[in-house]
Amino acid sequence: MFSTHISKHINLPEKDVKAVINLLEGGATVPFIARYRKDITGAMEDINVFEVEKQLAKFKVLEKRKIHISSVIEEQGKLSSDLKEKIDNCWDEKMLEDIYLPYKPKRQTKAEVARKNGLEGLAKIIIKQEQQNLGNSISRFIKGNIKTEEEAIDGAKDIIAEWISERQNTRDRIRRTFNYDGELYSKLKKGKEAAAEKYELYFDFSQKATKAPSHRVLAILRGTEEGLLTSGIKVDKGKILEMMNQYFVKGNGTASDIVKQAVKDAYQRLLKPTIESELLKDIKAKSDEEAIKVFAKNIRQLLMVPPLGSKNILAIDPGFKTGCKVVCLDQQGNLVHNETIFPHPPQNKFSAAASKISGLANAYKIEAIAIGNGTAGRETENLVKNVHFNKQVEVYTVNENGASIYSASPIGREEFPDYDVTVRGSVSIGRRLMDPLAELVKIDPKSVGAGQYQHDVDQSLLKNELDHVVESCVNQIGVNVNTASKYLLQYVAGVGPVLAQNIIDYRTENGSFDSRESLKKVPRMGAKVFEQCAGFLRVKGSNVLDNTSVHPEQYKTVTAIAKSFNKKVTDLIEDENIVNSELNETLVAQVGKLTLEDILKELAKPGFDPRKKIRKFNFDESLKTIKDVKEGMIVPGLVTNLTNFGAFVDIGIKENGLVHISQITDRYISSPMEELDLNDYVKVKVVTVDVAKKRIGLSIKDAKIG
Repeated sequence: MFSTHISKHINLPEKDVKAVINLLEGGATVPFIARYRKDITGAMEDINVFEVEKQLAKFKVLEKRKIHISSVIEEQGKLSSDLKEKIDNCWDEKMLEDIYLPYKPKRQTKAEVARKNGLEGLAKIIIKQEQQNLGNSISRFIKGNIKTEEEAIDGAKDIIAEWISERQNTRDRIRRTFNYDGELYSKLKKGKEAAAEKYELYFDFSQKATKAPSHRVLAILRGTEEGLLTSGIKVDKGKILEMMNQYFVKGNGTASDIVKQAVKDAYQRLLKPTIESELLKDIKAKSDEEAIKVFAKNIRQLLMVPPLGSKNILAIDPGFKTGCKVVCLDQQGNLVHNETIFPHPPQNKFSAAASKISGLANAYKIEAIAIGNGTAGRETENLVKNVHFNKQVEVYTVNENGASIYSASPIGREEFPDYDVTVRGSVSIGRRLMDPLAELVKIDPKSVGAGQYQHDVDQSLLKNELDHVVESCVNQIGVNVNTASKYLLQYVAGVGPVLAQNIIDYRTENGSFDSRESLKKVPRMGAKVFEQCAGFLRVKGSNVLDNTSVHPEQYKTVTAIAKSFNKKVTDLIEDENIVNSELNETLVAQVGKLTLEDILKELAKPGFDPRKKIRKFNFDESLKTIKDVKEGMIVPGLVTNLTNFGAFVDIGIKENGLVHISQITDRYISSPMEELDLNDYVKVKVVTVDVAKKRIGLSIKDAKIG
């Protein structure tokens, strides 16, 4: 039932959408469907499978709403077969509510009061406008609470205004006018000049509402919420009233004058506030969606930052007055040593700190050093680069956003109950160098410093999107079940927090898993859950396939492939020639062409990690503070954040510079993401420097010219 509508909505073949829906309804997860059911779904990508899942949830909610509306109208005895069919065939939320509006139980409105005073008959006479002189007609309705002719007309007018406001075609026409012509405006609230300085662009702003960029909409709504701006939607009121009068006013005289007044009241009191609110809600929802999309892409790129891998790491959380917190981690990320050094002002124990780092590097066989990129980061990097080591030790700057969140979180306390937040923060920095994904899953994605307005958008939608991104990244890479934390395991398809803890408990009690099959011994690891998660969990054991992304359901297929080549299964591992081999038609018929191709690719490159190789990056040594930045300089930078309007770039000082979208490339682009990724290394030219406001304008396209 839903597949037709979802297919049209997301522009994908209905048969593929229907296949995905059937799999989802059968308990399959998005990663499992995208990876292991390609032949059934037409190789639908992960992002599209997730979109089907989201749309399915929306249509189910809409279906429940339709059932509720039908039952309410039926209880009133007004559900005709035509109306029932109209409701059943409606798949637009606004249109459905418009259909329901005349039947919706009403609170004590002005029209409802007038009805109770017996004025509905008068309203019917007036709206017909067949008799313009209402003297005799009105007198019949002056009774009870209605004492005067004026009161009778006012009550009838209230009823007519409500009727007009409930006309579906009227609402549609006004809604179209708002959508086509409505302008989002904002103005500074009187007396708020100083407090609203950051909203200076919106002190007197106007733009077509449906064309306003996401960041502008969210900024205006935030400023309004903070009481610094006033905002809304403005349209040509005269044009709308003229359109409504042409439809409802049918002559000249007293009755038509009353209808004209009712039209104006219907628009100003009932229709305009509703339609304006509706459009604001729509552009907010659209802006949320765009902002969340940008934020989600940033998070995906952060999670997929290349790992250094299992190394002995010395990690430093830099600081001035409180010193630099130093920890040493072994190749598994376990904390083996921690202490504090004071190389910077006010203590200035530079030599002692350098000697200590050298000694720790030797004692713990340190292979790489991770330095947080926050306060005193550049100064600490300079210290480390002047340290003499007995062997080569690579030095990396690590984005420390969110490390303090982790260190004060229940997860941080659970992992290191005997250490304070400073030690936990340093551990997080070191582990991020080893494996960013494994460490970042412990932190709320909103706290990792990638994106804008993440606290202003719909939090439920944001969480749903970010959970999907994390789940997608974790399953794309795969997880070593014998070394993974429960925080990483819970994002494996089908696992979740409870089963992740069960896996850890079983591992602690019984030792490492020696096969995927042994996972079935874990409490609550039923057949369906095993089907969903097994292919994404890696086990180094006697069966070489257990350490690949080949799903256990296809182990027999691999045996058949080996047999067709007159080889053993172990001979197929890392044999890149098999990818170009002619596919066995019998196996294609049995398991599917796409599935078979995936199996061969995995055998050729088992455990392939899609993340790039880690690279070192060096900032311009001459830049220490914003005062060192001069217009015209061309310096290296690191892309730290992407928004709809531009890219923020770290050039090695506290303040990031902004490359406006117009300064990224000479060609037109609708989004910075068409040209840039998070953590890209770029050359930038300094265009403007405002030391007082701590703002730096940069250009990538001009750096190429310079």
